[in-house]
Amino acid sequence: MVTGNPPANLPGLPEEPVARTGMFGATGTGDTSGYGKLVVRRAPKLSTPRPYGGPVGPSGRGDFDDIADQLERALGGDLSEAVESVVVDRGELTFHVKRERLLEVCRHLRDDPALRFELSLGVSGVHYPDDAGAELRAVIHLCSITHNRRLRVECAAPDADPHVPSTVEIYPTHDWHEREAYDLFGLIFDGHPALTRIQMPDDWEGHPQRKDYPLGGVPVEYRGAETPAPDERRSYA
Repeated sequence: MVTGNPPANLPGLPEEPVARTGMFGATGTGDTSGYGKLVVRRAPKLSTPRPYGGPVGPSGRGDFDDIADQLERALGGDLSEAVESVVVDRGELTFHVKRERLLEVCRHLRDDPALRFELSLGVSGVHYPDDAGAELRAVIHLCSITHNRRLRVECAAPDADPHVPSTVEIYPTHDWHEREAYDLFGLIFDGHPALTRIQMPDDWEGHPQRKDYPLGGVPVEYRGAETPAPDERRSYA
């Protein structure tokens, strides 16, 4: 991730393809933060082949392979029937789980003695507007206190059908986290006991942390001076 126009010979940063430019939807406005010139050239890593590696576990193999094998055994079949892809990046393991299997996978992750991801650190929303058919993601961060492991679970939904199952019945602390993801990203968690906005007013239009949401904003007055809203600031480009 670099800003401006990087030199062509910058090591480890291919010129093509350009994954995206800009950030926070800051295009065509007077935003002067510099994010509008951000250039990201690395394509996202979509899948990791076995072996997954990770810290060496009790079996003598990589811990990430043990987790995948244990989940596959708990599911009683091929892991790919429930998990669309496995990604290992920066020493972290992520399971991309199919929507219709999310509750089943989370129950096994929590209850199976060989897995025991009994602690959830929360649910967050993510918006990838260029990922057709999987623009919205619910991301669950799990921790096994029993086995000293961490795991990320992602579940994707398209903009046209932004529904994912609520996991409140498995991890009750997801209640407010799912409300926040609904409020700010528009993810609808089916089965949530009371899916209402939690930060924005009830009559607010749109979901402010989506990347296609206008910068907007309101002027800020401080010590007699007024700072215009981001979309009204003077551009120095």
